[in-house]
Amino acid sequence: MIMFTITAMDTSMADAIGSQLSLPLSIWLSPSFPVGAFAYSHGLEWAVESGLVSNAADLKDWIGDLLTLGSARNDAILLAQAWRVAHDSDLLAHVHELALALAPSCERHLETAATGAAFVTAIRAAWPCATLDMFEGAVAYPVALGAAARGHDMPLMALLEQFLLAFTANLVSAAVRLGPIGQTDGQRILAHCLNAIGQTARFAHESGLEDLGSASLTSDLASMQHETQYSRLFRS
Repeated sequence: MIMFTITAMDTSMADAIGSQLSLPLSIWLSPSFPVGAFAYSHGLEWAVESGLVSNAADLKDWIGDLLTLGSARNDAILLAQAWRVAHDSDLLAHVHELALALAPSCERHLETAATGAAFVTAIRAAWPCATLDMFEGAVAYPVALGAAARGHDMPLMALLEQFLLAFTANLVSAAVRLGPIGQTDGQRILAHCLNAIGQTARFAHESGLEDLGSASLTSDLASMQHETQYSRLFRS
């Protein structure tokens, strides 16, 4: 009986600690958090305009490649590294500079720098932490997120999963607004992408900067083509 009571108390305490860590992360990565992610399509708008993404199957493949071979994979690696070195300002500065330098186009640079700067502003106002002290001006979003999460002792694996899910959900939302899919297809795609999200999160959790690399060239070119697209809903 005594053992059961202790186990129940330990479980209750662990649940409470888990909630305290996961609830802020859910807020940070929700669509309502003021980073302006809804304004960016990550080159998807041009892909839709050009016919490269015209239905749910196309979008599923497009997002799947970004998660396992492209920008989402690299951002997850950068996020993980920023989390690891957040308490060393010199190493964190190196990761940050690298993240901005890796942006393959002007609009991708704008996307990560603008959302990152907005994220830092919001976190400093409501969840201040010393690991963000070095950031001024343009901030690579995944690096800022990793540093803030480490400053609040959030677990890396949960952070990676939630970050990749938010990335995927934002692209699905953009596709719904652009028209090639409806909301039901969007939910099917999110469900389908969960496996790739988990796979990439696990990889990034064990990765280092030497694992950075991309094979999603069409997406990078799409972001460049979007810069001169005649009619646009999104900033990238």
